Amino acid sequence: MATEYELTLAGGAAVDVVAERAFPDPADRPVGPAPLLVAALDDRYGFVATVLSGRSRYVEVLGDNGNWLWEPEPYTSVMFRMDKSSDVEWQVRNMLTVVGRVLGTGSEDAAFFVNGDILLLTRLDGVVVKHRRDGWWAIHDGADQVVAD
Repeated sequence: MATEYELTLAGGAAVDVVAERAFPDPADRPVGPAPLLVAALDDRYGFVATVLSGRSRYVEVLGDNGNWLWEPEPYTSVMFRMDKSSDVEWQVRNMLTVVGRVLGTGSEDAAFFVNGDILLLTRLDGVVVKHRRDGWWAIHDGADQVVAD
């Protein structure tokens, strides 16, 4: 069984541009035919990374105040698939470094969620809001500092 995280960006950023923002080292960068790029980074970072773009995305997840619905058109997503057999803290720290890098190099509206149903962060009109602050963000050592409000 695996845990899957997704950072979805609103707007038409090309997958190769988002992949470069996420992974500046070409050796780490997801590759393949657009709109789907993939990199197996299990040994180096503890996850498989996928960058995908499309015309529309429907996101319905559970946030701190109930269901949260968002429909970015177009969108680009950076996804992380983590096997549960690895060091979870190491995986999460590596993933959040990528998430922070993507958020820090663009201004798109964004949503970050886990397993397609739990909202962890939104950035709308430049305002970052973390969800599950006393839960998910608190249990992962240093997570709150890796991705700033």
